[in-house]
Amino acid sequence: MAIEIERKFLVVGNAWRQAPRVRAIAQGYLAALPASVRIRIQDGDATLTIKGEVEGLVRDEFEYPVPLADAEALLRLCPEPPIVKKRHELIHAGKLWQVDAFEGALAGLVVAEVELERANEVITLPDWIGREVTHDRRYRNSALIRSGLAGLPAETDCRLPRAG
Repeated sequence: MAIEIERKFLVVGNAWRQAPRVRAIAQGYLAALPASVRIRIQDGDATLTIKGEVEGLVRDEFEYPVPLADAEALLRLCPEPPIVKKRHELIHAGKLWQVDAFEGALAGLVVAEVELERANEVITLPDWIGREVTHDRRYRNSALIRSGLAGLPAETDCRLPRAG
């Protein structure tokens, strides 16, 4: 059994936009509770991921490659339209940071994640990191797909101006 240990933050400023690698992602959820079942297409590859509901930073995670045609069919079975985002990948202080800039209905939301080796691991935060939202379930993709930006606090600093 695999586990995922990650922290999640809102993003401020634009320094993260200098990321050397940017990936296009479309992902949908076949189920969200009690475990999330996600289908994701990223750079022409597809995965099916099941995440367990564990409190804190640690979650059970099972991820399997699936044929692209199957993933496209599974996305059509999802009850909500897929989340579309650009993932910017940067290394800071030896850690891979993934900054997701959401598009479509979630445009303006920018969230960064960093995976850890252990829950109590000390990390150095980049200067473009804002408020931590690791423990706020409203920022999970499985919640965002149902609630959208309306499910987030109005005073949050996550909503960047839309490019015009």
